[in-house]
Amino acid sequence: MKFWNLQETDIDRIALGAGILGTGGGGSPYLGALMAKEQLRQGRRIRVIRPVDLAPDSMVLALGGIGAPTVGIEKMDEGDEGMRVLRSVEALIGRRIDAVIADEIGGANGISPMMTAAKLDIPVVDADGMGRAFPEVQMTTFFINGHPSAPSALADASGNVLVVTQATSPEMLEKLMRAGTIAMGCTAHMCTAPMSGDFVRRFGVPHTVSQAWRLGDAVLAARAAKTDPVAAVLKLEGGTLLLQGKVIDIGRKIEGGFVRGRMTIAGLGAFSGRSVEVDIQNEYLVAREDGRTLAMVPDLICMVDSETGRPIATEEQRYGLRVSVIAIPSPALLRTERALASVGPRAFGYGFDFEPLGEPNAAEPVHAYVNDKQMEREILSAPVGAL
Repeated sequence: MKFWNLQETDIDRIALGAGILGTGGGGSPYLGALMAKEQLRQGRRIRVIRPVDLAPDSMVLALGGIGAPTVGIEKMDEGDEGMRVLRSVEALIGRRIDAVIADEIGGANGISPMMTAAKLDIPVVDADGMGRAFPEVQMTTFFINGHPSAPSALADASGNVLVVTQATSPEMLEKLMRAGTIAMGCTAHMCTAPMSGDFVRRFGVPHTVSQAWRLGDAVLAARAAKTDPVAAVLKLEGGTLLLQGKVIDIGRKIEGGFVRGRMTIAGLGAFSGRSVEVDIQNEYLVAREDGRTLAMVPDLICMVDSETGRPIATEEQRYGLRVSVIAIPSPALLRTERALASVGPRAFGYGFDFEPLGEPNAAEPVHAYVNDKQMEREILSAPVGAL
């Protein structure tokens, strides 16, 4: 069995890359990285496993935060929310969870499952359900491809747990979870129904933890070499630089459990005289210039500091920031007709169809996976159906 055993330097890279893939949302990767590294310092291990190495009948649970990112800056996780929702689901299905996976790789949600995995000593799958971040529960490749909406669970930092044993659709689950999150103070931790290893192999966006690591590594390497980190990101992901400039207007409000708004970036240097508007619903959804759409969901619209390549989330945006607006092609699983009905522009209320930027993105696993014979012996002696 091949595992990637994470070190603190890996967490730093994954956090940086997950922030870029977060398209402005997914929560603060900085806070997520601090919490993950603390698990390692306490002597626990964080192991990542490739989707191909999952046993077909293993049980995988998707974990992640839900709520308004602007609230999450001040209302931090207590730390055991993931364990509480996992135990609640285990009690309902009558068997243990073998691995966890991120609902979305973007932001802190790309790291969040690692805390639960470390505490329970189970692996994290090198995949997720979005290849980025999206604002709503039903917007995952899992639900898009027929995954049931229950049992699911929601927990907050105060010890409250809400379990959904029946929801008529993923869209109804979103409404129930959103209402519960608002009652819990606009941030909470959730899980959706357990999935088989076979289902994750087929419908998870593969190797996105590896993708985040490579992005973070590219940015850090560029900084060390005193070269352009933005160019490094573009080269690695086949991205498009839409604009480099200064934030001149930003409007945000919390509405229905989301951060909604719009911002304007005025071009500088080679982009002088141009400006781009970007719509926000937790994440950056659509970028346009003079009424012409430049990029749109599900392709990734990312903003990074023009000098350092540091990702800038929607809740951090303010007047005067120098940013680079980048578009990255989305994974193939987000570009099917069925997927676009859930995550394309029309799903967000826009009156136009998706126009892709470039070929679909496909991430490869890092070369850090190792064969651990002791772990393999433990796996072989585990109950049938376990990892």
